[in-house]
Formats: sequence, C-alpha cells, structure tokens
Amino acid sequence: MKAKEPLFSYISPSVDYQVINGDAVSTLQTIDDGKFDLIITSPPYNIGKSYETKTTIENYLETQEGIIEELVRVLSDGGSLCWQVGNYVDKGEIFPLDIFYYQIFKKFGLKLRNRIIWHFGHGLHASNRFSGRYETILWFTKTDDYIFNLDDVRVPSKYPGKKHFKGSKRGQLSGNPKGKNPSDIWEIVLRDWEKELWNIPNVKSNHPEKTEHPCQFPVELVERCVLALTNEHSWVLDPFAGVGSTVIAAIKNNRNAVGIDKDEQYCQTANNRIENLKEGRLKTRPINKPIHTPSKSDKIAQMPTEWLELDFDGKERKK
Repeated sequence: MKAKEPLFSYISPSVDYQVINGDAVSTLQTIDDGKFDLIITSPPYNIGKSYETKTTIENYLETQEGIIEELVRVLSDGGSLCWQVGNYVDKGEIFPLDIFYYQIFKKFGLKLRNRIIWHFGHGLHASNRFSGRYETILWFTKTDDYIFNLDDVRVPSKYPGKKHFKGSKRGQLSGNPKGKNPSDIWEIVLRDWEKELWNIPNVKSNHPEKTEHPCQFPVELVERCVLALTNEHSWVLDPFAGVGSTVIAAIKNNRNAVGIDKDEQYCQTANNRIENLKEGRLKTRPINKPIHTPSKSDKIAQMPTEWLELDFDGKERKK
C-alpha cells in the first residue's frame, strides 16, 4: 500500500538549508563575511573517536584555531558563537577544553557572555576518578550589540503577585507579566536554570533521536540557543554538523541553516532526518519534557537482593 502523502510540510517552504559533505575550513572559505547570526557546534574532542585523528593537544588546538578564525569571519556583528566541549584525556589526566578554547576566542576579540553547564545523567563510567556527567557551552558574542530574545525564553514566575516592599515602588508588582528572566534559558527544571545548569539527557541508546553517531547533539540543546540568540529567518551554522541536529533545530523554528561534515554517511543521515521532519515523522525529545525519574516500584530502581546479602566491604555475609 502506498504511504499517504503528508497534508502539509512540517517546516516552512521559505526556509533555506544545506547539508554540505566536505572539509570545514575549505567550505567556510567559500562563504561570505557576516552571514550567520548563530554558530553552534560541538567540535571533535581529540579523544580518538572513529571520525577523529588523535594528535597532541597542542597540534589539535592549532588546527582548531584556524577553523575558529574562519568562523569569526562569517559571524555577523550581532551574532553569537556557542562552543560545546568536554575534556581531552591523556594517560588518565584531564584537560578541560573550554579553558584552552577561551584563550583562542579572546584572541579573536569575542566576548564571553555565559559558561553554561550541560548536565546529563548517563555517560562513561570511570574507576580511577569520578565519572564525568557534564560538558560546557561557551557562549561568545562578536560585539556588545547582539541578538538576545529574552521575551521568547521567559519562564512563568513562581510568585507573580510579589510586590516591592520598600522604596518609591512600594506596593507595586515587582515582576513582569510575560514571566521572569530565567538567568539562562527556559525552564525544564527551574532550579537548574537559576544555577545555569542545563539538565538535558544526552543521546544514548534509548533516546528517541539516537542514530549511528557516537556523540550526537540533542535537538533540544540547540533549540534553546536558536530561540534565544537568533530571529526568524536568521542563518545558523554548524561546522561539525554530524547527523544534523543543529540544522533540524534551526529549520523547525523557521531559521535558515548550513551544516558541514566530512563524513558522507553522517550527511546522508542528516538529510534523511530532515526529510522525516518535513513529513512529521522525526522523533525528537520535546524541549520542555521533564527528566524521567524512576518510581520506587520499578525493579531497576530497587536494591538488588544480592547486594543486600553483602557486608560493606563487598564480602558475602556469613549465614
């Protein structure tokens, strides 16, 4: 039976996008100055993934500096650059990449607006140090006059009836009828936004967006930046686009987008995901969905009976 045609497209026909299979630097050199209002990406971490060529941290950063120079050129004067990174690990020693990258971005005159912590509940386990459960997003702007749509990302006030209790405004409502500034972006878990902690699941095996990419961007992580840091019809760029999460987050919110990746299979997956988005078939995690908390009745959340029979030193109790 032939599949039914969708009644309408799930993205605006006025939106322009492109997924480019190619090298980031050489592709960027073909793009006009100041084209993009938002550049958001997660660069290779130099940790030996299948799509990386591991090298010394010095050589790695030198290569990235050449890419960043091109990115700053194609960033608009009112634009933002969001750089999401984790750690480089060498012989068990941690090198926090955001610290190293900060100096590079400052060299090119960018201004840091926020260092956002992206927390996730599941990741690689460690035995000789604490298991890593966060990465960072460095949000830079090119100038002091940058796009920031506060009203688009306000959250409901906890106490909308609160009033000033002293001064010339005593007795007047102290809040904003549109909601409050969440100190970073939106509410998923209110206490997290107020602490600049983004509690968003990373894309693992049971995530609805999971593809073959080992370090996939969650669409909702990008959407927060797209909604706050661009206007409709702005251009968004991801120079390490992977399977297209940034392009998807942009075009579903009526922004134009370019994604670049050197892996042909990832580009094909990205285009397939975009086609599914157009037809309303793409599964994404809603931007305001709370983090799942297992019930005490869930078997997986209960203490195993085998562990109850052990002493604190891990030895089986004598019967």
